[in-house]
Amino acid sequence: MTTPPAAAADPLDDAVLAARLFVLAPSVFKGLTLRGSSPAREALGAALAEAIPLRRLPGHVDDERLLGGIDLAASLSAGKPIRQTGLIEEARGGALIAGMAERMEAGVAGRLAQALDDPLDEGQTALVLLDDAVESDDAPPASLTERLAFACDLCASRRWQGVELAPAAGSLADVAPLADADLRALAATAEALGVESLRALIFAGEAARGLAALAGRDAAEKADLSGAVRLVLAPRATRLPPQEQDAPPPEEPPPPPDGERDDPSDSDRQQQEPDLSDILVEAARAAIPAGLLEQLAQGKAPRRSSSSGTGQKRKAVTRGKPLGARPGMPRGGHKLALIDSLRAAVPWQAVRRREKGADPDAPIIMRKEDLRIRRFEERAARVTIFAVDASGSAAAARLAEAKGAVELMLGQAYVTRSEVALVAFRGTTAELILPATRSLTRARRTLAELPGGGGTPLALGLNAAREVAEAVIAKGRSAALVILTDGRANIAVDGSPGRPQAAKDAETAAKAIAARGIDSLVIDISARPGPEGASLAQALGGRFLALPRANARILQAAINAVQAPPSRAARAA
Repeated sequence: MTTPPAAAADPLDDAVLAARLFVLAPSVFKGLTLRGSSPAREALGAALAEAIPLRRLPGHVDDERLLGGIDLAASLSAGKPIRQTGLIEEARGGALIAGMAERMEAGVAGRLAQALDDPLDEGQTALVLLDDAVESDDAPPASLTERLAFACDLCASRRWQGVELAPAAGSLADVAPLADADLRALAATAEALGVESLRALIFAGEAARGLAALAGRDAAEKADLSGAVRLVLAPRATRLPPQEQDAPPPEEPPPPPDGERDDPSDSDRQQQEPDLSDILVEAARAAIPAGLLEQLAQGKAPRRSSSSGTGQKRKAVTRGKPLGARPGMPRGGHKLALIDSLRAAVPWQAVRRREKGADPDAPIIMRKEDLRIRRFEERAARVTIFAVDASGSAAAARLAEAKGAVELMLGQAYVTRSEVALVAFRGTTAELILPATRSLTRARRTLAELPGGGGTPLALGLNAAREVAEAVIAKGRSAALVILTDGRANIAVDGSPGRPQAAKDAETAAKAIAARGIDSLVIDISARPGPEGASLAQALGGRFLALPRANARILQAAINAVQAPPSRAARAA
């Protein structure tokens, strides 16, 4: 009778274990990240709230509320500065919990990171980050996740009932420090996984001791080390652990004399005890999700995007998302931030009245340096420029795919604040046949009327797309190129036929786009993709996607990926 395979452990099990470690020593582990909006995360959050006080962090918190400052109303009533506490101070002894942490502003993340590192804080600041990102590239700020011990992905969890954080049987102080051999094994495992952070290694060592404390032991065992690797190092892996090669069986040595025979139990024990670092590496390999394992196997480390795909951020004067006020004069369209200006002036009133000999009940004395102006952040509209190769006998299939992708993009235009433009190149010409628009009817009509056939003037198409992108950028918007071609140019810039010169011109045009820093995606949808498309993407410094059997929805996913571009170094990897 065949024994059925054991069911895979639910991700909630490790998340509960990480939460128990965090509750055991918040000042050591600093906090955790919980990815995936699900009932499992809600249940774990409720269990955490029962174990330690949680203070919610608003999505758009200003410095005064976060760090504390002058209570303006109380100060004006009392006639002297009255200080109010900030959220960081109020959350001491518990933790701040931040929803939608993947959208946290860099300034707020920087101030929280400073609080986590502040030696005067005595480790009283802790964070719970709720990551609601849909795309794998989106994530909370790395400045915070680097400083938190645990990252738990609950997207695949199927449990949510009976979640509770059992109290620890011991304390971290009762557990002996790790032995040198254990520390070396953890370091070797971190190196094998491509984890370069020293903080992660320290967290792993403390997690091993914490697991021993949860079980009431006074020293960490192998199982504790394996658990620490699974909870701390595996989620941070950037490469696949090396796979051992099958070695040929060793030759059997001649038997020793009867009087010198070794104890068989000793030799068996030596053969049965593998190296500790090998055990930890295998534990890490088992803890890495299958999807991430495939990415690591292909050399694609997890990326962290700095954009949500809806356009670049830029400072604005009168509209957009409000930011913190800054010192300045209310001119040039800038508006006075009255409350912030008063808050800046109140602490100095006693000194200023004394200098002027004014009555203590005199009106507030304002100075130029007290003035604050409002700041806003506006997200620029994004334009996706499709450059379509309309040459050759396969033009109809290419245009059909472009039409499907453009229609899907336009269907999301009002949500993502994006527009599309269309450049077509064939024969000896390249032209903008559809300026930036959100009109689905206009796009359909233009695509339906586009003819196909002729040579492939790839360089002309790239130059035309670059000019459109530069015009978009000049208007304060952000641009991305999606180039649908097989990359096999045969018409040079001057209109003359010939593949060698056409290939050189295309490479020059691609490098001009890369020099301009325009994000790009090359989609090769020919029946048999060759090396030309990948070479073009490399010259562009962009992404490459080969789709022999493309469909519009796969194209849409690829286009969404290029709309949230990682760093150029990550793209070239």
